[in-house]
Amino acid sequence: MKSLFDTVSYSCSKTVTKTYSTSFSLATKMLYTSIRSDIYNIYGFVRFADEIVDSFHEYDKETLFDRFSKDLEHALKDKISLNPILNAFQYTYHKYNIDKSLVDAFMKSMRLDLHKNTYLTNEEYKNYIYGSADVVGLMCLKVFVKGDTTKYNELKETAMALGSAFQKVNFLRDLKADFDGLNRSYFPNVNLNSLDEASKQQIITDIEHDFEKGLSGIKKLPIEAKFGVFMAYRYYSQLLKKLKKTPALQIRNARIRVSNPKKIELLMRSYVKYQLNIM
Repeated sequence: MKSLFDTVSYSCSKTVTKTYSTSFSLATKMLYTSIRSDIYNIYGFVRFADEIVDSFHEYDKETLFDRFSKDLEHALKDKISLNPILNAFQYTYHKYNIDKSLVDAFMKSMRLDLHKNTYLTNEEYKNYIYGSADVVGLMCLKVFVKGDTTKYNELKETAMALGSAFQKVNFLRDLKADFDGLNRSYFPNVNLNSLDEASKQQIITDIEHDFEKGLSGIKKLPIEAKFGVFMAYRYYSQLLKKLKKTPALQIRNARIRVSNPKKIELLMRSYVKYQLNIM
């Protein structure tokens, strides 16, 4: 029965989310059950694509990515895939009529990670972030508004800003792993060999602007999605605060994180703020 296979597929995407990201998984649990599975399905897809280009160093990553891309195309066309992660994603893709250009932009940015190590201009930087993060936010927004085109267009810009903020925080947090482990430098005009406080502050100011714009959109989200997205916003805001207090040299040489107990504390405080409508 196809329905049984679909159930297994959705379960796989949920497992991927819970295994790879405790923070995103925690935020997703705060969404209404009516949309939670679809967000797992999107995360499973983007996580697997990202893992190919970031983690499988002992394999031919380009061949693996090409195969994944072809399987994705078949999944979207045929509305089924024997890859359970892609089978789950295609279901959500068709259910909410997600724009194919968003998927293509995401895969384009992931493919860049196979060969491109440095982003020298602001245009290159923005284009990469659009494909790697903004479009993921837009896919999720399609789910949050249940395919409502008018509401989607109203919140599109703020969803992109929030996606950009999350990705830029990830870049700043993962400077050491990206630069030393993968030889990548995403921030243009920043010398990561000697990251200074001025450069760090410039990056943080840019992220704070994105967060401010993103929060204005969170307040307008449907109730089914609002608290879960607010929780993700609170987590990344806390991480940014911690990065802001951390010396630039330390950020360059160590991965900064928010502890699990702190995440639980954030959840409790966020719930209070949400209930009191003081987001």
